[in-house]
Parts: sequence; C-alpha cells; structure tokens
Amino acid sequence: MVYRDDYFIRYSISVSAVVLRAWITHKYSGGDLNVKWEENLLYAVATNYTLLTTVPPFERPFKDHQVCLEWNTDYIWNLRANKIPQCPLENDVVTLLGFLYASSGENTGIVKKFPRFLNRELEATRRQRIDYPVFTVSLWLYLLHYCKANLCGILYFVDSNEMYGTPSVFLTEEGHLHIQMHLDKGEDLAVKTKFTVPLKEWFRLDISFNGGQIAVTTSIGQDLKSYHNQTISFREDFYYNDTDGYFIVGGSRYVAGTEGFFGPLKYYRLRSLHPAQISNPLLEKQLAEQIKLYYERCAEVQEIVSVYASTVQQGGRRQEACDLQNSYLDLKRRYGSPSTCRAFPGERELKEKHPSLFQALLEMESLTVSRNQNEFVLEIGGRIFEKAVRRLSSVDGLHQISSVIPFLMDSSCCGYHKASYYLAVFYETGLNVPRDQQQGMLYSLVGGQGSERLSSMNLGYKHYQGIDNYPLDWELSYAYYSNIATKTPLDQHTLQGDQAYVETIRLKDDETLKVQTKEDGDVFMWLKHEATRGNAAAQQRLAQMLFWGQQGVAKNPEAAIEWYAKGALETEDPALIYDYAIVLFKGQGVKKNRQLALELMKKAASKGLHQAVNGLGWYYHKFKKNYVKAAQYWLKAEEMGNPDASYNLGVLYLDGIFPGVPGRNQTLAGEYFHKAAQGGHIEGTLWCSLYYITGNLETFPRDPEKAVVWAKHVAEKNGYLGHVIRKGLNAYLEGSWHEALLYYVLAAETGIEVSQTNLAHICEERPDLAKAYLGVNCVWRYYNFSVFQIDAPSFAYLKMGDLYYYGHQNQSQDLELSVQMYAQAALDGDSQGFFNLALLVEEGAIIPHHILDFLEIDPTIHSNNISILQELYERCWNHSTEESFSPCALAWLYLHLRLIWGAILHSALIYFLGTFLLSILIARTVQYFQSVSATSSRPTPARASPDSTAPIASPAVTPAADASAQDQPTVPNNPEPRG
Repeated sequence: MVYRDDYFIRYSISVSAVVLRAWITHKYSGGDLNVKWEENLLYAVATNYTLLTTVPPFERPFKDHQVCLEWNTDYIWNLRANKIPQCPLENDVVTLLGFLYASSGENTGIVKKFPRFLNRELEATRRQRIDYPVFTVSLWLYLLHYCKANLCGILYFVDSNEMYGTPSVFLTEEGHLHIQMHLDKGEDLAVKTKFTVPLKEWFRLDISFNGGQIAVTTSIGQDLKSYHNQTISFREDFYYNDTDGYFIVGGSRYVAGTEGFFGPLKYYRLRSLHPAQISNPLLEKQLAEQIKLYYERCAEVQEIVSVYASTVQQGGRRQEACDLQNSYLDLKRRYGSPSTCRAFPGERELKEKHPSLFQALLEMESLTVSRNQNEFVLEIGGRIFEKAVRRLSSVDGLHQISSVIPFLMDSSCCGYHKASYYLAVFYETGLNVPRDQQQGMLYSLVGGQGSERLSSMNLGYKHYQGIDNYPLDWELSYAYYSNIATKTPLDQHTLQGDQAYVETIRLKDDETLKVQTKEDGDVFMWLKHEATRGNAAAQQRLAQMLFWGQQGVAKNPEAAIEWYAKGALETEDPALIYDYAIVLFKGQGVKKNRQLALELMKKAASKGLHQAVNGLGWYYHKFKKNYVKAAQYWLKAEEMGNPDASYNLGVLYLDGIFPGVPGRNQTLAGEYFHKAAQGGHIEGTLWCSLYYITGNLETFPRDPEKAVVWAKHVAEKNGYLGHVIRKGLNAYLEGSWHEALLYYVLAAETGIEVSQTNLAHICEERPDLAKAYLGVNCVWRYYNFSVFQIDAPSFAYLKMGDLYYYGHQNQSQDLELSVQMYAQAALDGDSQGFFNLALLVEEGAIIPHHILDFLEIDPTIHSNNISILQELYERCWNHSTEESFSPCALAWLYLHLRLIWGAILHSALIYFLGTFLLSILIARTVQYFQSVSATSSRPTPARASPDSTAPIASPAVTPAADASAQDQPTVPNNPEPRG
C-alpha cells in the first residue's frame, strides 16, 4: 500500500480511498480494546475522521530491502522495473441490441450473457457493488398491444439457479411497467409504475439504478421529449451480480414476450446516468419510420374491412334512396337492404387511397361473418392472398407480380403475413420489381412480428450469415430460429394446414426425380396395388407418404390411417403395428382406443421393435404415472439405440422424478438430451440449443453459433416450408418455369440449402428467365449462399470454384478463393475437386500451405509441384466412382509416363548412349567421305577405239564443257611406250 511492486512485493494493495477514524471512549464506559471498533464506537464520547490522500501504485517509491540479488535476477528485474503495465482497454457499456428485433409476443427472445471484466479495476468495482447496484438500461420500443397475459417480458435477468434476478422489467395488461429486484436476503421485491407506456409510437425507456433508488423515464419523438418519469426509493439492499446468469430480451420459456419491436438497447454496467447523459440514438431511423407508417396504413385497411364486415352482417338489399356515391352499394345489394343507410366517413379519399382493397371487397364471394372481428379481418386477408397467388401461379405468373403487390399489401395489413413474406422476397431479390432492400426488411420484420414461419426463418438466416445489410448477430438469429423450431414438432402433429414433409431432393438427381409421383402417378398406383395385395413394406410406405405428404403425394391423414390399420391388423409387420398403435393412442384422425393401442404396442415390442419398447415406457409415464416401469422400458430401448428413449430419460432427470435419484439433475438430463439430438430427436436438439445459448450448464459451454445451427436444423424441418418446396418441385416437373422459379426463390430466401442450389440450377437452365425477372445475380448469389451452409454439397463448391476461376458477370477472377472451393469439394470426397486442384497446379498455380494442411498433405514430404500432383491425382483416382478408366486415372498415368520419360532423359545411360551413337555417326560420316575420295582417284578401264594408235584417257571435263578442246590433242595421264 506504501511501496511499488518489486521482486519481493509482488502485489501491492491498490486503494481508491482511505478513511482515518479516531474516537475517545471513557475507561469505565464499556470500551475495551478487545472488542470490534464498531462496538467501541458506540460508547465514544468524541469522534472524528479524515480522508487520506492515496498515492497511485506506480507513483509510489521502491522499498530498499537491503538485499543483494544475483546478477542475472537483478538484470531481468531491472528490464521491467520501470515499465507500467497497460490495463486492457475496456468499457462498461454493452450494446445488447444494435438492430431492430421483431417480437411476436411468444415464448422466445434474445439471450445475452455478460462476461467478467478483464480490467482489474472495473472488475473490482463490479464486485464491490453486488449489494449496491449502480447501472443504467436504455432501450427503444414500439408496442402494438399491451400484455395479453399477466406479465410480458421486456428485459430480465435469470440467474444460475433459473430464478429471476436484478433487474427484471415486464409489461402489464394495463400498460404499466413491472420492475422486479432480487434482495440481498433472498426475497424478491417488485414495483409498478404509475404511468402507462404509449402504443404504436417509438419511445425510449431509461431505467437507472443507484443503490436503493430507481429512476424510470419514457421519452418519445426525435427530440426525446419526456413523456413520463418516476423515481422510486427503497430501503432494502438489492442483490446484483450480472455475470451469474444471463439476460433475456423479450420472451422465454418462463414468460411470453411483448408484441412489437425492440430498437437499440444499451446497458451501462457501472454507471447511473440521467437520460440526458445517455447516448442511445434510434438507429435505422428510416426503417423505424417505415414501420410506423405501415401500421398507420394498416389501421385504415382494417377499419375499411370492419365496415365491410358490419355491412355483411346487416344483410338485405340497399334502398334506392341511399347515396349512390357510397361504394358499399353493391355489397349492400348483395346482402339485402338495411333499414337505414350507413355512410362511410371519408369514403372517397379512402377509395382513392386503397383502390385494390375496395376492388377485392367488391369481388369477394359471400362469407359467414365470425363473431370475432379480428378473425374476420384475418379471413379477408387470406382470401385476398389466395386470389393473388392464383394469379402468380399462372403460366406467366411472374409478369403479374407488379399488379398483385397492392393486393398483397392489403392482405398483409389484414394480418395474413404469408403475404408479408412474399413482399419481403419480391423486394429483397428484385423479382420483377425494382429491388428495395429497406422495403424487404420492413415486410420481413412485419412478418416475423406476426410469427410467420418463413419470415422468421428469413430473418434468422440473414442475421446468422450477416448478409443483405443485416448485421451478424447470432443471439438475434437464435431468437427467430428458436421460435420456428419450437413450433416445428407441434406443426408435425397437426393434421391441418398447408404442410408437406421436407425432403432433400436435388434437381440434378435424375434418379430421385423419376420416383416423384402423385395420386394418379405410376409409382403411387404400383404401391397401392402391392399394398392391396398385402405387401407390408408397400403398406407402410404408402401410409407414410399419405400421412406426411411425401414424394409428391398430397397430405391425407385419413387415408394414411386406413393403410396403417389394414397393415397392422392383417400383417405381422412390427413397424405397421407400432404406427397404428400411436395413431390410436393420440387419436390422430381416428377415435382414441387406448386398450387396443396398448395391445398392439406390446405386440410390436415383443417382436423386438425398439420404438415399441419406448412406446410402452411412454404409456406408463403418461397414463399410469408409473415412473419405475417407464424408466425400465426407456433404459431398455435406449440400449437398443432409440433416441426417443434417451430424450425421455433426460426428461425424468430434468423433472427430478427418476426412480432412486433425489432431486433434479440437469447435467445428466443434458447428456441424455445431447445423445437424443445426435440421433435426430427434435426436442432433444431444442434443449441442446437452449443450453448452448445460455451457457448455464458446465457440460454445455456457451456457444451462440452452435445454438443457432441446432435451432436452424430443427426449423428447416417445418412442414409449411416443406409445402413451398414441394410446390416448386411439382412446378419444375410439370415444366411450369415461372411457378418453379417463384417458389424456389421463396424457399431459398429462408436459408435452406437444398432450395438454394436448386434455384441456382434453374437459373443455369433458364438464364433468360433469371435475367428477365430477378434483380440479383441468381447463379452467383445462391451457389455462394449454399457453400456457407454446413451440409453444402460438393458440386456447389465446384461450381463456386469455377465461378471464382473464370469470373462471373461483375465478379472478377480470384484464384485463391477458387483453390479454397476446390479443396473443400476434395475434402468432401469429390474426385473432381482433386482433379481441378491438380489442373491448377499444372497451370503453375501455387497451393498455399494452409490449404495443403486442410487436405492433410504434408508440405515437408510433398515439397514440389510434381510430388503434390502425384498425391492429388492418386487421391482423385481413389475417390473416383467410375469403374472404367476415369479422367483421374488417365491423368495419373500420363503424369507417370512424363516422369519416366523425364527420368530417362536425365539419366547417365542417356549420356552413354548419346556419346556412343554420336561416335558411330561421326565414324560413318568420316568413312563415307574417305570412300568418296578414294573413288575419285582410281584409273578408268580403256575402251576400244577406231584409232588404236591413239589411246584416249578419261577427260577431266565433259566434251561439251569446252568446244575448243575438241581440236586439241589429248595428253594421256599415263603414257605408255609404243611397240
């Protein structure tokens, strides 16, 4: 506390304030040196105190320890003795939300967790204030309704024991704020504000804690004009530890969220600020203003529809004396004339403002008006939407988009948010409309707030990848995905609605496309024929297709149950017996029959079907409450590999009712849930994603990205998404290109990979269609999206590698990214990936070391391009599925022939052979010239001549070479004596 840190004083005490107290007590007044000073102070006759000035740690002197250090120790210490360590740059301000969040008012929300401060000073301050909280919360809100339950979540803290902590802010039914704190003594204390918060108006809520005093302020408008404020004081000590748990924005499994939109949310962890000191502007102002304008317009639309509803209810023909300018005249004539004429206020202006709505209402077929006006408005929205979709599904449906957009807007305003998602996709992709990403965001947020499944998945996907101007935010992405993931198992057990089984069918896979069928298709008719003959496999497949709506067959649970019953009662197939037993237990499309269901379940279990063994455990748990027997059956089924049994055992541990185990055991429950999730169990996967987002279990360290991946996996099994995918596939098989493009765009924008690659494939097949109607580079966009998915196919990586290699439209060439794409395809076991990498190496490209490590190719062993080529071609050949010689095999063979030829050309033998052949060539050449020379010097034999006395020698030149030589005597070269 007095000296600086040195070799002996490793950690000097750091203090911010020192109080020196002094008091005088009487010797006989009870004062004693052995008692605590607080007790002694009670008997003091005089007291005083003073504040001592503290010296910062690095301004203190070094202490002279009178010790001589070894030279090396002293040298090392002197190197760092005068260096002041830099504390980590850290701030106590946390941005919990930086973008708009559409809260549907359901049991899902954003989960955030605070870490401890890295800065030692800040962390010490935080710990000191555990019983004296000093912090400020500032968030923007746009509320559509007050809470429909007792309380709705705004922002609240959940501690490690899954209990509410400090702070917890909720909205009440009347519009008041309910603020709850956890006390130091273990109890909870709550207070309700006197004022109510505004509806359908952006406002900023600021809550400041300073010990036992809470200041609450709501401000509206761009100038943050104060709307209401209230200060509340308490004498109790609050308990506040913001790292021992997690924060939730909106809903959770404990409480539903508010209906509306959250804006920027800032949290000042160590400061109590006045609203004027808070820096938390409303970001995305234009988008926030668009939301406000949207609901203002929708209020008018709903009012018009309400008047239409009252018109239908009145019925009768309209009297001729009524004002002819009233546009409800035709409606009144259709349903009869009321006793009095009702004028609509401001009708002419509204008719000019909403012409499509008035047109749709006048063309509407007769309806039965529901007692609930909201339901009637929703039904009108559905009718308008269906009419618009019929136009979009025509042969030239994409031509109709611009004309149906006003109808979709009216449908959206009526609360039918499938229309909102259509509008979001049209504007985000520029599908035959000018691309407008802000309008796309608006309708996607509106659809997400309305809990529309595809809109929520679209928002979750965009925040998961951080694309299309949506910020990367995994916690925000999880909030959207978890909402739909929670609904997915419920939707699967609901027999109503436009749902179909989500199947991974690729348009490149001709064999899979061939087996797609309909109720009058060859495949279906053949299965039906075989099932009628008693083929158990055909009966089970037929029932599954009808029950889930698979393989192109429309969902028909009633017909499916008939086949389940026929198969179970006529055959001994355990799977059919089990399926029918489940149907009887749950009464899905048939009257419940628990007794027959139990008999069938036992029969299937006796045949060794693990699903039936698990079903018996479920029966004893649900109907008999016999947890001992239930656990026995589930343990047996779990040993047989049944994921449902693993999940059920986890539920027993979670609820604290596992036989022989006292209390809850979340750790064991989490292990069983994880095992079930690995087996594909939906609910088990949901629990794992929840554990990963909260990080409250040691066995599940917090990992928001993994939480999103698991929730996304479940959400993409939703039947409503499957219905859209199936409509796109059917349109493709029928050659209806406009409709196929429409539905695959709708499915692809939710982030499901199979639809993204299929859409890119359609755009490759029909580039004219994509260019004419889409405002985005379809092939590039959706192949690029697909390769960032976890389960992306290898051909997508190959395609992106080609696009990076050759460049595509506005995208320039990028060899490095091309290599990465080919390497990923190769890692997935695609021989073409190895082949393409080898071709790049042949062209002189250099594969980076991190890519070689990625492919598990050791750069130290394969240090040159030839060695890498050998390895790539060899792996290419090994991964090839072709029986005959593949391009990989031929390339491998050609490479080795080149290597052999190169080895021959560079060996010692070639020098010997070359020298030998050269010597022979030279010897032959010399011999040839010698022979030519010898021939020219040899005498020619004499020929007979008329003049024997004059022997003639061979001329040196031809006779015709020189005419004058003919008259000259010839001189013999070798004269001989005459006889």
